[in-house]
Amino acid sequence: MRANRRTDTKPELALRRELHRQGLRYRKDYRLDLEGARVRPDIAFTARRVAVFVDGCFWHVCPEHGTKPANNTWYWGPKLARNVERDRAADAALVAAGWRVVRVWEHESLEAAVAAVLAAVGPRVRPAPAPAQPATAGTITAGTSTAGTSTAGTSTAETSTAETSTVEAATAEAPND
Repeated sequence: MRANRRTDTKPELALRRELHRQGLRYRKDYRLDLEGARVRPDIAFTARRVAVFVDGCFWHVCPEHGTKPANNTWYWGPKLARNVERDRAADAALVAAGWRVVRVWEHESLEAAVAAVLAAVGPRVRPAPAPAQPATAGTITAGTSTAGTSTAGTSTAETSTAETSTVEAATAEAPND
């Protein structure tokens, strides 16, 4: 069982790649220490409190594709049942802590998985750019400001505005040929 990966499985990599391509940023295999449980979602959107798990059909007993081993049933039966119990306990702990949980089966299409994650994460809202400061706040003359600053010098915004004013004045006085 050493060869079975805990992280970076093919379905997980495909989902992460597509989410990143769409501009979403996340943490992978992020450890969450919650009340009474320690959980490691495959993908975590910490700011929006969304935990995504990409479950393998065999290990998490998929109702459609999960198979029960014919050999060593005394070992595999309880082991797979513990996996399902652990999944339900992790879900309950995350929900109690205010997280939304998305579970995606490895057999689901990439489009369906991305849609489920996007529905839980919600719309991406980019912060609006800060409005430009109006030039009427103070009078700018030769690189200094009379806006009431008592510092010896000018800020970058004041200097660039003064330089722009000086360049505009110089070009306005130049004769047109």
